[in-house]
Amino acid sequence: MSVPLDLAIRGGTVVTAADMVRADVGVRDGKVVALAASLPDAREEIDASGLLVMPGGVDAHCHLAQPSYGGVSCADDFESGTISALCGGTTTIMPFATQARGERLRDVVDAYHARARGKAAGDYAFHLILTDPTPQVLGQDLPALIADGYTSFKLFLTYDGFHLQDNEVLNILEVAQEAGGLVMVHAENHDCIAFLAERLVRQGKTAPRYHADSRPQAVEREASHRAIALAEVAAAPLFLVHVSAGEAIEQIAWARARGLPVFAETCPQYLFLAAEDMNRPGFEGAKFMCSPPPRDRANPEILWRALQNDILQVVSSDHSPSRFEGPDGKKAHGEHAPFTEIANGIPGLETRLPLLFSEGVNGGRFDACRFVALTATNPARIYGLYPQKGTIAVGSDADLVLWDAQREVTITNADLHHNVDYTPYEGRRVTGWPVRTLLRGRTVWNDGQVLAEPGEGRFLPCGTPAPVLAQRAARP
Repeated sequence: MSVPLDLAIRGGTVVTAADMVRADVGVRDGKVVALAASLPDAREEIDASGLLVMPGGVDAHCHLAQPSYGGVSCADDFESGTISALCGGTTTIMPFATQARGERLRDVVDAYHARARGKAAGDYAFHLILTDPTPQVLGQDLPALIADGYTSFKLFLTYDGFHLQDNEVLNILEVAQEAGGLVMVHAENHDCIAFLAERLVRQGKTAPRYHADSRPQAVEREASHRAIALAEVAAAPLFLVHVSAGEAIEQIAWARARGLPVFAETCPQYLFLAAEDMNRPGFEGAKFMCSPPPRDRANPEILWRALQNDILQVVSSDHSPSRFEGPDGKKAHGEHAPFTEIANGIPGLETRLPLLFSEGVNGGRFDACRFVALTATNPARIYGLYPQKGTIAVGSDADLVLWDAQREVTITNADLHHNVDYTPYEGRRVTGWPVRTLLRGRTVWNDGQVLAEPGEGRFLPCGTPAPVLAQRAARP
């Protein structure tokens, strides 16, 4: 006699990156074990008639529980952040374990595990942020951590205390190429930003709206081109994070047309916000400050086309949660602080998927399969979590989201679950909303009811990233 199913989800339309099909989904021991036109009885039954059944989202770029920097605290820890993600249909997150200069990488990883332990309600993996590539880090610490499942690491070409020189980037790319890791780059030119910011402040142009003037497209274009060139020299794959602008897209398209293993993401803030949002009265513009900044109103169309044409492969949130009120958020240095002293970052873990589904799928820009690819399958593949995560297939984790494709919702911060006191998307109406989220077969969000338990999230060691595997396969 066969072992009964723990769960059967019946009557829905299953959506993967490859196809859409009317099928029932059978779950046992937290895994998908069957996809069929009909399934036998199960201990638990969910009627998904009229709903889309999609894999849980994978948010491959977010920030949680980071140490205070410049007097500004990270508003979300692993509890509030993962619960917010689950309520928005995201079951796996990939935050950053950030190295300060002088810190041992293994100590950094241990500290972030301690912050997540007992709090994470959803599953998670870690990227590393490298700021101090010493011989010890390059020769021993980083290769050992890659072998242990920390296979992606972010480098900065800007920010005091974080930005690296070209020779340091090349050394890290070389280690990544040899050890099987993937380098992620925040591509903005540090010296250009410092030059422009100093000039603007000297001229008395200090309001939040001048943040965009200090980081024009040329700053991102140059650094993107430089990062691509360095990766080409090192013969290593490259991933460019939070791409904001058409001029950077041109560099990526050029690289991919030449067959270089260059991949990239964008974020909702670049699809839905604009530089003029930072020109709101008083200090309100600070709510829309992030780096790179939102661009002009014509720019999002370029990004949408890049998502359609596979120049961009991923949409992540870059959730960077600073509160607006209070002494440790956007107003840490007062409401009249120059833009150079205002915390960058926008919250977005919970709103990423509804925004993209509404404008992307219901807006006719791409189908639901492409939506799944951009928000779940591609990040899982690129960062070595596929097929455990990012798809609905026999053997995959039963991370499932039931979507009402026609539900209309007005986004308001009062209905969100993060620990931030605002959303930049306040009042925006979207069509399409996740009504039920399951993590490894257990319902953790059910149409307004949070059922997730802090501590049930699991750490996910990452396998070899797909770009690394493809690059190795292409070698003669």
